[in-house]
This record gives sequence, structure tokens and C-alpha cells, in this order.
Amino acid sequence: MADATEDAPKEPGIVSKIIKLIVRLVIAAILLGVGFAGGWFYFANPMSPAQNALSLLAPEPETEGEAAEGEGEGEGDGLPERIPRELPETAMFETSYYQMEEPLTTNLMGSRRYMQVGIGMSTQYGEQVMTNVETHKVAIRSDILNIMGDFSEETVSDAAGRDELALAIKNVVNARLEGLEGFGGVEDVFFTSFVLQ
Repeated sequence: MADATEDAPKEPGIVSKIIKLIVRLVIAAILLGVGFAGGWFYFANPMSPAQNALSLLAPEPETEGEAAEGEGEGEGDGLPERIPRELPETAMFETSYYQMEEPLTTNLMGSRRYMQVGIGMSTQYGEQVMTNVETHKVAIRSDILNIMGDFSEETVSDAAGRDELALAIKNVVNARLEGLEGFGGVEDVFFTSFVLQ
């Protein structure tokens, strides 16, 4: 029976368990110390990476007198002084815009498809032109629908065709305003939406 107890595996002693625990604690303390040191080095740096790069590129003043002169000129932070550009003093005209409330929809010439566009207009002749457009919007909508129906699907499918359509709309709107008010004044036509279906 004595032989049976000698063959049984022996449990590790308390001393070996304590040694393993101390080794693990020492390794954990080292890892925490390395993590803390790395974080401190990364986050405690008072200079941003951009300032770090600029400090490497910009030469330091050699004497205290030069540093004092630089501070007096607004360069105390090591960055060059910023000077704003002056705006040209040319006369600028105010642009007035008008957008039709509802999109216009019409069939395309020679096609079963239709086109729906939202239209905006602009002028630099003054607010009166856009007031005239608002006053005569029923007649202008009718004229625009008539001119839109003269365009084919192939024509308006690319940017050049859409520019051609915008020019035709501008011309028909100005013709209507000249007939009713004696002056057109619409300078640009914009498509705020453009759908072919």
C-alpha cells in the first residue's frame, strides 16, 4: 500500500503557487508601467505634430534679442505672421433669383417619354425683373411648356442639349417680358431638377 501512495502525482506545494503568483504580479506591473510610460510620452507632449514639424523647419532665434523682436511682430508662437488679402474695390451687381414653385412637365418631341424640370432664373438688373416674372408667370409657364415640347429626347440627354434648352427658355421668357413690360432682363436659366421618364 505504501507503493500506491508514492505513485500518485503530488500536488504542487503552497510555496510554488506563491512564486507563480508573484511572477505574474511582477509581469503585470511591468506591462502597466510600459503602458503608462508610453501614454505619458504620447499624450503629455505639449506640441501638436504640426507644431513639432514646424519647429523642425523654422530656425530658432540665435539670441534673446532676436526672440524679443519676433514676439513684437506677432511671431512669438513660432508661426509666420498672417496678412489678409485685400478685396478688390470693384462694383459688384446684386443678383436676384426666382424659382418657379412647381416643376414643368411635357412630352418630348417624337417620343413617348416625358421631361419634368424645375426652373430657376436670375438677373442683375434688379428685383423688378423678377417681380415681372412673378406677375406674368401663367403666360411664361405656357411659353416654356411650348418650347420644351420642341426638344427631342436625344437633344436633352446631354449637357450641351440642356444648355441649348436653357438658352431657348431664357429667350422665350425675355420675349414675353419685352412684349408685356417693355424689357426682358432674365440673364440665366437654371434647372433645379431635371427628370426624363
